[in-house]
Amino acid sequence: MQFKWILLCLSLLAASTGVARAEDEIDVDEEMIVSEDQGLVDSDGDESTIEDLEQTDADTYLLFTKPVFEEKASIELPAGRLSEFLVGFTNKGSNDLVLETLDASLRYPMDFNFHIQNFTTVLLEKTIPPGSQATLGYAFIPADAFAGRPFGLSINLAYRDYEGKQMISKLYNDTVNIIEVEEGLDGETLFLYVLMAAACVLLLVGGQQFLYSVGKKRVGGGLPSRTRANLETGTKSSKQIDMDWVPKNVINHLNKQKAQSPKQKRVKKTD
Repeated sequence: MQFKWILLCLSLLAASTGVARAEDEIDVDEEMIVSEDQGLVDSDGDESTIEDLEQTDADTYLLFTKPVFEEKASIELPAGRLSEFLVGFTNKGSNDLVLETLDASLRYPMDFNFHIQNFTTVLLEKTIPPGSQATLGYAFIPADAFAGRPFGLSINLAYRDYEGKQMISKLYNDTVNIIEVEEGLDGETLFLYVLMAAACVLLLVGGQQFLYSVGKKRVGGGLPSRTRANLETGTKSSKQIDMDWVPKNVINHLNKQKAQSPKQKRVKKTD
């Protein structure tokens, strides 16, 4: 009996500790729920604050000037070429607004937090009085390696009000297509044309040498090689003979023989 009472007491103690743990877990969950609700309330307040900041007395406009697109057309930017756009800013409030920076970047289309190519950040520090407008120009060049792929284009304009509150206006935050420009001659095509021209010149020179060698063999094929090697040609005229080494009496005798014509020789023989 004592053993049974001991087991009963142990079981009751275990049950009581389990209930206490369950109550602790419930309390923790309730605290978490309360904290999450507070966080949601706080985040709602932050969102309202951000909305108030974004709904300032400023209007912004974006217009691509190079290349030019229609309003509802998809934007296609040429790789390796200059792209330009204009930003219009209007201060409709009663206080000054200061433009700080203008930047653009290419993002990964599936996750805009991942930067692919960052372009130049332009420092402005330009004050826009109430009721005034300003136009900003920006130019960038997408890399050649990105041709034929879609990327996210993010364009941001940062400015602050008279109290120093900083605001960012997202002028453009959407996907664009980077296309490859096919007009004109690129380096690879020009090198290919030069290589083809050099190959044609080599073929022409080789054909000319081949025809020249074949024609030379045909012209000299009538005489055997030994005859052509032993064949000698004398001097074609007496002017090419060097007479300085010949004695003068021999030269005089030769001149006398040349002076007599063949007819005179025949007359002397008949006499």
